Amino acid sequence: MQIAMIGAGYVGLVSGACFSEFGIDVKCVDTDAAKIQRLLKGEIPIFEPGLDELIERNVAEGRLSFSTGLKDAVSGADAVFIAVGTPSRRGDGFADLSYVHAAAREIAEAMTGYTVVVTKSTVPVGTGAEIERIIRDTRPDADFDVVSNPEFLREGAAIGDFMRPDRVVIGTESERAQKLMKRIYRPLYLIETPIVHTSVESAELTKYAANAFLAAKITFINEIADLCEKVGGDVHDVARGIGLDGRIGRKFLHAGPGYGGSCFPKDTVALARTAQQAGAPLRIVESVIEINDERKKNMARRVIARCGGSVEGKTIAVLGLTFKPNTDDMRDAPSLDIVPALQAAGATVRAYDPQGMEEANKLINGIDYCESAYETMNGADALVIVTEWNAFRALDFDRVKAAMKTPVMIDLRNIYDPAEMLAAGFDYVCIGRPNQTRETQHGG
Repeated sequence: MQIAMIGAGYVGLVSGACFSEFGIDVKCVDTDAAKIQRLLKGEIPIFEPGLDELIERNVAEGRLSFSTGLKDAVSGADAVFIAVGTPSRRGDGFADLSYVHAAAREIAEAMTGYTVVVTKSTVPVGTGAEIERIIRDTRPDADFDVVSNPEFLREGAAIGDFMRPDRVVIGTESERAQKLMKRIYRPLYLIETPIVHTSVESAELTKYAANAFLAAKITFINEIADLCEKVGGDVHDVARGIGLDGRIGRKFLHAGPGYGGSCFPKDTVALARTAQQAGAPLRIVESVIEINDERKKNMARRVIARCGGSVEGKTIAVLGLTFKPNTDDMRDAPSLDIVPALQAAGATVRAYDPQGMEEANKLINGIDYCESAYETMNGADALVIVTEWNAFRALDFDRVKAAMKTPVMIDLRNIYDPAEMLAAGFDYVCIGRPNQTRETQHGG
């Protein structure tokens, strides 16, 4: 069994490495020669826990290779996976499919014998039909089928998600293609992973619908958190109370500064645009997008308010820059709204992130990057937790207070207990929970 993986980005690299772990020969192809050179040297261009060991092992065993040569990889392949980027198109928010279409043309020219062309990239409904048309126009004699096989990988937990998924979605109406996909995913069939067989169109919609639903769930609990702050509730208690309902579930009910990352922001926008174009607008999804965008902007205002209404001339320590822990991904991270807004209000920002500072430096100017969490706090007027890295969950409070000018902590991820923070001597502000400050302690 031989697979060609077109695109060695996050999805392609993780999927290719995991397929090779299944015992399949995988050739990963990318047009970025510098990225391929790094991979050939054993350097992993993204941070994903466990990925470096997985790649090293399968390269050593000869099942995983990297190249810029699409033709050689596709020729003789049983299946070709398209895992190229589909960023939001400038101006209208639709998914930019130019890389997908280009890959389809090149695949058509390189195919030899029967080939299953699989879309791993997140693509709008109708893309599979367009790929089929492109290949057919390019190679009228080609023997192939198109399959939609969306990925559901969480950054920071992608390998576990691939190896032990909740389900695998395979969109095709070809029995021949379905049999080949069953061979590819044989290890998951053996552990009785649910396999959802659908049409190509249903599979394409499933990916977008899943991400939109999760984004809506996050946005819902964030709005409940705002209500809790107004009426004296605790969003943690509310989230537990509703999350234990099997119809709702406990996941994605953590209040915070808003969702970000490579999937939810672009996929919700793309789905909303597709629905508008189809004449079936998704009002819930449109509201989720609007609310989340405003929420990320509002986080800086919360910090400023806790600092007495002004951060002019003040130093703000920021812990965490990536959109979530265990990744170096900065795409649509809340920090991209929070940090520039604080700087524009006159603050000096000192920041630390275990993995994201190199990427953040490309996107935000003027941050003083530090080598540790504690270094950010030296002389700081306030400390803001933006990303819930484990390294920030057990700070030495005495050391924090000794370093800071004033013991003000704005915890946008609710990783500490308000009562404990009050007892430790902090002015502590969190999301959707009763805030504990020295003013409230004294009845102020």
